[in-house]
Amino acid sequence: MAERTSLESCPEPLDRRYDLAMLDLDGVVYVGADAVPGAPGHVAAARAAGMRVAFITNNAARPPAHVAEHLRELGVEAGPDDVVTSAQAAARVLVDRLGAGAQVVVLGAGGLVEAVTAAGLLPVGVRDDADALVSGYGPDVPWRDIMRAAVRIRDGLWWVASNTDMTIPTAFGVAPGHGVQVELLRRFTGVEPAVAGKPARPLLDETVRRCGGRRPLMVGDRLDTDIEGAHAAEVDSLLVMTGVTGLAELVAAAPRARPTYVSADLGGLAVAHEVPEDDGEVIAQGGWRARVEGGLLRVDGAGGADAWWRGVAGASWGHLDATGGPVATDGIAPPG
Repeated sequence: MAERTSLESCPEPLDRRYDLAMLDLDGVVYVGADAVPGAPGHVAAARAAGMRVAFITNNAARPPAHVAEHLRELGVEAGPDDVVTSAQAAARVLVDRLGAGAQVVVLGAGGLVEAVTAAGLLPVGVRDDADALVSGYGPDVPWRDIMRAAVRIRDGLWWVASNTDMTIPTAFGVAPGHGVQVELLRRFTGVEPAVAGKPARPLLDETVRRCGGRRPLMVGDRLDTDIEGAHAAEVDSLLVMTGVTGLAELVAAAPRARPTYVSADLGGLAVAHEVPEDDGEVIAQGGWRARVEGGLLRVDGAGGADAWWRGVAGASWGHLDATGGPVATDGIAPPG
């Protein structure tokens, strides 16, 4: 997929053009313990329009059944088969190379053990004979096992990492994610792991394999995992502005991290997406007019939040590509 310079248009609602929505979870469907406002209804509407919905996560610790239960508690209908995790994607990477029956050291939590077992592989301890080692987020993994795993990887044991996320949201704040452990092992061993989770493509490929879909759409809130992962898997993407990406991150997005579409929330699945009008100086979209003056973003007019984000993206990316630097957004605030 070529690097993106601007948003694309879709004259029909996205839930009619695409047959599978691959929804990231935190920041898209829920934030912490609460559903994103409107998300359960938007998911139900997409399904009613004939779209298949899959919930995908880089978190390898929780089995799909636990994720589905949490979604149902939030009012989002989901079963285990609707959830695809980086643990399952990692297990697929392992079995594709080693075949069923291979012995794999599992350095992680129950969700990773379950995925490896379900794929026909044999989980073993860090001291046992093994054909490979797979690692994932596991807050209860002892340091002695991490040390022994590091030595075994350095000595040649093939290593698959579920993901490389440097942070993970917790009840006590943003905490170190599995990517911190991956970086530790990488620096000690000098070995690069095979990575299953976003932005690598195995998780998206595994989702399509499990859930079907001839024209999938990745939907996420993070540029560096969700949107870059869509580029890696060569699928279109929708960025929703309900999670970690804000105005500063959007206007500075490099071509490799730019989505196909952008919307305020998951309601963007149910609408057509128009490309902003560009007269060379002003980007006009849905009643909003965005421009860059002296390196500063200016927006005036009135309209919906989706149109505001599209207009801002168009004006900002044009400036970034022309000058090499992002616009300043002093005093600019999204509507609502």
